[in-house]
This record gives sequence, structure tokens and C-alpha cells, in this order.
Amino acid sequence: MAQQVVVGLDAGGTSTRCAAVSPEGGLLGYGRAPGANNLSGGDPAAALAQALRGALSGIPGAEVSHAVFGLAGAATAGRERSAEVAQEAWDGLGLPGAPRVTDDIAVAFAAGSAADVGAVLIAGTGAVAARVRSGAVVRRSDGNGWLLGDEGSAVWLALAGLRAALAALDGRGGPTSLCERLAARLKVPAHDPAALVRAAHARAPAELGGLAPEVGAAAAAGDPAAVRVVADAARHLLASLAAVEPGVGGEPVVLAGGVLEEGPVADAVRDGLRERGCAEPLRAADGALGAAGLALRDRGSPPQAHAALLRHPVR
Repeated sequence: MAQQVVVGLDAGGTSTRCAAVSPEGGLLGYGRAPGANNLSGGDPAAALAQALRGALSGIPGAEVSHAVFGLAGAATAGRERSAEVAQEAWDGLGLPGAPRVTDDIAVAFAAGSAADVGAVLIAGTGAVAARVRSGAVVRRSDGNGWLLGDEGSAVWLALAGLRAALAALDGRGGPTSLCERLAARLKVPAHDPAALVRAAHARAPAELGGLAPEVGAAAAAGDPAAVRVVADAARHLLASLAAVEPGVGGEPVVLAGGVLEEGPVADAVRDGLRERGCAEPLRAADGALGAAGLALRDRGSPPQAHAALLRHPVR
């Protein structure tokens, strides 16, 4: 007997995840693959196909009626190429029709809420805030990349922490444990500013983002410089969110990305939202479930199916 299936896929620079679900919101299959960002090299179509194949492989007689692919960069200049890559993967599996391609921002909101309208704040490697309506971004703030923005992101935290450490080492700033913490992670001497600079410049921005937990840990331990960095990060993130006019009194606000999962920045952002009278923020689930929720909406399934899907644990 044929099994009606809808598909959601979420692809970023480091990983691709795909969920196959029933029209009622039941999780039927799940697939993983490496990243599929068009700017990250490799073969993005192959990664999409691998995740898609993994999600569908254990479903006998699967008939896919609707699919949504959330692809990093699809909302900007990469939209046309993203659509081509998605269709290539789709056709490679012999599936009928075409997936709907959207960006990972709308998917992140749908991974935290089944509501039609609300706001999402994402702080991972990068940072962006957006207002979402009917599965599409209608307004966004920041998300301009590490060089020009992404304020409050993991990369921003790492760079701010490194600047504070260098200021301490050359006398412009007060002492901070960030000197030792960041030098240890970069595997250079703790009090050699030239070595710290060389190590930082030798790494890609996304790799530097891996230093952000050290800044958070230093802040949690009471280091004054790290506390200031964390406070600035939260202030920037809240300003980005305010710029997209999130609602109050019940309209959902979804938080997504590693920086906002836990730690001092996440705590400060949540406190700031409460002070502004926003609804208690929701945490985004797996992005593939958010994309599948949008596919359920496209199919005409009730919002309850989307909400039920978000309750499925995925590891």
C-alpha cells in the first residue's frame, strides 16, 4: 500500500538533514549528509540527494506529494543556484514535481512554532533576526556576514574576545582570563600577542567561532572583560530582533543557533525579551522538522500536524 509522504530538508554549510513525515505529522524517516552550502565547496546536490535518500529509504511505497528545502543562502544571490541544486537532487531520485526552495531563516522559525506569523532570532556561526509570515521572511535585520555584521554571533563573540585579550596584553585593557583561555584553544603561548594574532589570522571565520564557548565560560566565571563582551552580544541581538518588530502579548519569538541554546548570551537575551514584554521565547527544534512543517502547510494539513511534528525528538 502506498504511503503518502511529505519531506522537509534543511541544509547548511556543515550538515544536511532531511525528514520524511506523514500527513498527520508523524516522523517516518530521517536522513543526514554533509553540508550543502553552495559557497562551501564539494557537491551540494550529492549531499541533498544523500540526505533525501536516507529519509525515504525505509518507507515502502513512499509517494511524495510535497517538499520544502531550506537552504542557507537561498534568500540572497544564491536563490537561482539553490533551486537548480535542489532540482538536480530531486530528479536524481526520480521523484515527481519539484521541491519548494526557501531559506534556512523561515525554516528555523517553523522549527520552533507552527504559528503563521512571528519572529526568529538566530545566533550560531552567524546572526540574523527576521519577521516571518506564512512561511516566508517579510523583514530581516543583520545576517550580513562576519566582516560587516552578524553581531552577537559565535564569530563575533570570538573576535571580541580576541580583541579584549590583545588589549590586555598590550596595555590598552585590564587583565582577563581570555588571554589564557583563547591561547590554549589556539595552541599558542598565553602571553605572546604576535602568536595569538598569527593563529587567529590563520583560521577561517567559521573556525574562529569555535572559540565562542571560551568567552561564555569566562563570563560565567565573572571575568570582567568577558562579561562586557557577552552583554554587548546580547544587546546587539536584541537590537536586531527589535528592528523586525516582533509582536508582544503572545506572538511567538523563536530562538535558534548554538549561541542561543544555553549559556550567558542566551540567558541575557531571554531576560531582555521578558523585560520588553515579549512572549516566553521558543527554542527551535531540528531544522528538517521545520521544513517538513512548512511542507505540511503547503499540503493543506492542519496546524496541529505541524505542531505534533515539532514534538518528535531527533538526535
